[in-house]
Amino acid sequence: MTDNSSHDTAEDGPRTDGGVASGAAQKHRETDYLGSEVNLLNPSTPYMREHLRIVWTGFAIWAVVVFGPVTATYLAPGAMTTTMPIIGFPLHYFLIAIGAPGGALLLSAWYARRRDELDEKYGIDHGATEADA
Repeated sequence: MTDNSSHDTAEDGPRTDGGVASGAAQKHRETDYLGSEVNLLNPSTPYMREHLRIVWTGFAIWAVVVFGPVTATYLAPGAMTTTMPIIGFPLHYFLIAIGAPGGALLLSAWYARRRDELDEKYGIDHGATEADA
């Protein structure tokens, strides 16, 4: 089995990613993430900035999914406490009992997909170990 993790080969010289990641993958390999400062308000690397953007977006969506029905029930109790014609439960109960866990499940799938896209963009392979390098 050949080693595909190296970008240099003897036959055809140095290889690149073809410009797919716009140099981000090469810059990622040169960055010392363990020595970089971690600041939630001013991340030190492009990868950290993009990852933090995903995390804050997910947090905002989570806050709306979890606290939206509760806040709507407080602001409009008449509309939120009416029973639903199909299942007979109050609307606020249905949104909290079904909507919040369903929203969390969809949010976790969204986060996993976005994180995989980000890792692919920066050339991060979670399957690689130190012995592979």
